[in-house]
Amino acid sequence: MEKFSFGIIGGTGGIGRRFADFLRQEGHAVHVTGRRTGMDMPDLAMACQVIVVSVPIGVTCEVIRKVGPFLKEDALLMDLTSLKEEPVRVMLASSASEVIGCHPLFGPGVSSLEGQNIALCPGRGERWLPRLKALLQGNGARVVVTTPQRHDEIMAIVQGLNHLNTIALGLVLNETGMKPSELEEFTTPIYRMKMEIMERVFGRPELYAELLTLNPHVKRICNLYEKKIAELRQHIIHGDAGGLRACMERCVGFQEKP
Repeated sequence: MEKFSFGIIGGTGGIGRRFADFLRQEGHAVHVTGRRTGMDMPDLAMACQVIVVSVPIGVTCEVIRKVGPFLKEDALLMDLTSLKEEPVRVMLASSASEVIGCHPLFGPGVSSLEGQNIALCPGRGERWLPRLKALLQGNGARVVVTTPQRHDEIMAIVQGLNHLNTIALGLVLNETGMKPSELEEFTTPIYRMKMEIMERVFGRPELYAELLTLNPHVKRICNLYEKKIAELRQHIIHGDAGGLRACMERCVGFQEKP
């Protein structure tokens, strides 16, 4: 496979570092920059065929605007953030290069790309998309190509609703005054799994706060969530087990398989 030169802005930690390690293992040249390390943006753009922005969501567009003008038309500008509409829009506006939004749907702890989902959102150009797909699929990744808008709509559920529920669970638990240690002797396996997830989410409040507040589609999900909580609350207040059961039975697709 043809080898390329990659510049990863934010490649000193998290998913950026994992992506840099993967590319090096594949024999590609990788230049990594962090807040205090690596080349400045003009030199990085000149030295690399592909520039990858892998920084926190809240500063992604700021970094794109800084590096975008230095890329040539035959280069590729891409990002690794969890939202795609705004970053892709800013990449298109800030550079003359080809543009692809990329979302690795896993954390930096994975040992390989085998079986992992990766979403690609092409913004401009036709040369780099097949190259990137071949690179990722060649290492066992499951690649889905979609639009930035559709990606963010789905992420409003996969991440937004999921993390909203986790945060609400933690806040309610905190409001009860019960400490997790007090509940330990009473926990079920499923609850222990949820506790592990809560610890992960509450351990990185900045990340999950941005995931919920910067995706515009999460607002609609919040409204639906509030509506369904109100419906469930009425069944519980009135002791209506039959109504609650019927409500669950109408939810197609989640019943246990025989």
